[in-house]
Amino acid sequence: MWYNNILETIGHTPLVKLNKIVKDIPATVLAKIETTNPGNSIKDRMALKMIEDAERSGKLKPGGTIIEGTSGNTGMGLAIAAVIKGYKCIFTSTDKQSKEKFDALRAFGAEVIVCPTNVDPEDPRSYYSVSSRLEREVPNSWKPNQYDNLSNSQAHYESTGPEIWEQTEGKITHLVAGVGTGGTISGIARYLKEKNPAIQIIGIDTYGSVFKKYKETGEFDKNEIYPYITEGIGEDFLPANVNFDLIDHFEKVSDKDAALMTREIARKEGIFAGNSTGSAIAGLLQMKDRFKEGDVVVIIFPDHGTRYLGKMYNDDWLRDRGFLKEEKLTARDIIRKKESREIVTIDIEKTVLEAINTIKSLNISQIPVTQAGMVIGKITESDILNALLENPSLKSHPVKDITTAPFPFVDANASIDKISAMINNDNIAVLVELDGEIAIITQYDIINAISA
Repeated sequence: MWYNNILETIGHTPLVKLNKIVKDIPATVLAKIETTNPGNSIKDRMALKMIEDAERSGKLKPGGTIIEGTSGNTGMGLAIAAVIKGYKCIFTSTDKQSKEKFDALRAFGAEVIVCPTNVDPEDPRSYYSVSSRLEREVPNSWKPNQYDNLSNSQAHYESTGPEIWEQTEGKITHLVAGVGTGGTISGIARYLKEKNPAIQIIGIDTYGSVFKKYKETGEFDKNEIYPYITEGIGEDFLPANVNFDLIDHFEKVSDKDAALMTREIARKEGIFAGNSTGSAIAGLLQMKDRFKEGDVVVIIFPDHGTRYLGKMYNDDWLRDRGFLKEEKLTARDIIRKKESREIVTIDIEKTVLEAINTIKSLNISQIPVTQAGMVIGKITESDILNALLENPSLKSHPVKDITTAPFPFVDANASIDKISAMINNDNIAVLVELDGEIAIITQYDIINAISA
């Protein structure tokens, strides 16, 4: 048997039992692995459905251009379908999304326009507004509008919901899914509740999103809105596809918990999943008291980990955000192990001779140069030697005449590996701001810290 094209392989994704990561949950927990779709995400289902419905209605015409605001996965589904069906694609997205997502979209011939994250949806710079403007300007174009296009949730009512019901033999008691456009959770929920109204539908939200408070109070609170890192879930408006009547509970998960849990899934279950999956599992564990023996919980795994290699699967990215505890020595540790934390500097107006005397008396090889108390450059033994070989009279000149670029600053949490990589023949030290003071780290300091 073979398929006529790649679009025919969408759907019929496996349901896999989770074990180690949910050991504290008394229920049976099953993961719906949507990464087996051709675009490696659940969005392939609704992307194809939206296109087919638009073709039937005449909104999308032969040779047309599909224009959509997307964080990447919907764009991938649309791009794959466009390749097969002969459409062009222009996608707008936000600068918080991973570079890998944009690269993947461009691989299918799509044009990607990156817009700022921290603006209101109505702002002309937002990815919603830019996509709407392009739809008006580009001839023979169509905007799927995945947030308000009910073909989105209908796709999951027709495919994902029935698959889950059949795969669990109707035994499912809870569905857990991240909520972004709302199409996945609402479409599945509608089908499952028609089969069994007692099934609990749990939406995973993130801090900075309005969903949870709106569900619980009916209030759209703009004070709830602020930038967040988690991708694929949460919103700062209410998409038409989010059917709050079908969702029984929203659970919020922090950026840090979502990011760290994303990595744990790969290490404990061998499943390479995306950021919103980390949110869903973290939320599930936060709610462990809601589940009992005999329950069957299905949790949606929407996309693949390859789209987050530069983020949640990158140690430096996590450290920079304070999400990952550094087990190796950090700049802070190295400074604390120094015999003296006092840094010697020289003012830019002091003479080169004074700098030479300071270097000799303190047996050091470099001095940061300051102006009005701020570090603005450096001089080293080699800088002085090279300068005097060319012009011996420079001894009486001010230090500023031979000052070179300052040593780079590193964060106090920077790892010893990162610091070591920055220190070389051209750059013999780095500076650190610690407890309101400037400190210096040299190669000797690193060696001393390791051997201490």
